[in-house]
Amino acid sequence: MMQEELMADLRAMWRIRAFEEKVEALCGSGDIRGSVHLCNGQEAGPVGACEALDGTDALFATYRGHGWAIARGTPLRPLLAELLGRATGVNGGRGGSAYFSAPEYGFYGENSIVGAGAPIAVGAALAGRYDGTHRIAVTVFGDGAMNQGAVHEAMNFAAAAQLPVLFLCENNRWSELTPIRDTVHNEALTDRPKALGMPAVRIDGNDPHLIRETVSDLAEASREGGGPAFVELTTQRLVGHYVGDPQQYRAREELAADREREPIAVAIRRLTEAGVGAGEIEDAESSAREEVEQAARAALADPRADTGSVREHIYA
Repeated sequence: MMQEELMADLRAMWRIRAFEEKVEALCGSGDIRGSVHLCNGQEAGPVGACEALDGTDALFATYRGHGWAIARGTPLRPLLAELLGRATGVNGGRGGSAYFSAPEYGFYGENSIVGAGAPIAVGAALAGRYDGTHRIAVTVFGDGAMNQGAVHEAMNFAAAAQLPVLFLCENNRWSELTPIRDTVHNEALTDRPKALGMPAVRIDGNDPHLIRETVSDLAEASREGGGPAFVELTTQRLVGHYVGDPQQYRAREELAADREREPIAVAIRRLTEAGVGAGEIEDAESSAREEVEQAARAALADPRADTGSVREHIYA
């Protein structure tokens, strides 16, 4: 069973990786415009965590949220169409990479303001007490966002009101272009939520099985009135902070080490050690790439968004 689960996780992670690599190529060709942030190397988090969520639960991601949207079930073609500014995009081409949402799939959007998703998720959890859904709200953010006042205030409010919020911190060691170790005195990020009285754990963010089990347990406790919880996922990004980032701040040796411990490489090693054939393992990648290519061809053929409708569905 564990072998079947790991193969399913590998396929799911390859869908995200292939999607992100296609997005990078489309940025290079000029088909995708604007700011784009990729999650290559961080695929285990969404693949593991999203399986612990129900359809009514609300997830709020950062601007590095393509993988989370995919893991929540957002189809690839309308997602690519959105990034391409097509009328068939999940938001009609209005949101682009940094602002899209797909609420019908439980993905309530990205946010280009660092840490801003946390207080919004707290609001969603609070609303769930009154609208009958009793939903869990999940907010995903990076290690750098831990230094934002809004994140601390959101955690404090959730703890004080015992709201069902899961705070998921993807610690890839880089707060944009600065190492997290240079921005804090105490690198034990879990100490902060613990001080507010909520459960907080630090786990391997490259292990989808461990993430799934951890988030499932915390989600169940939260549904039963246990209040919020915090999970720090130690991971790494294999690309720059944004598409086009030269990464001059990063040592080559570090990136080489990261490629050895990133989740897809780890899953392939584990499956190989378990006796799974190379053909089956390679099919996980080739199937994902073909699916993404088909979605991209279809999205590129879709009509561009009508600029005359740019002001529609915008609220202030």
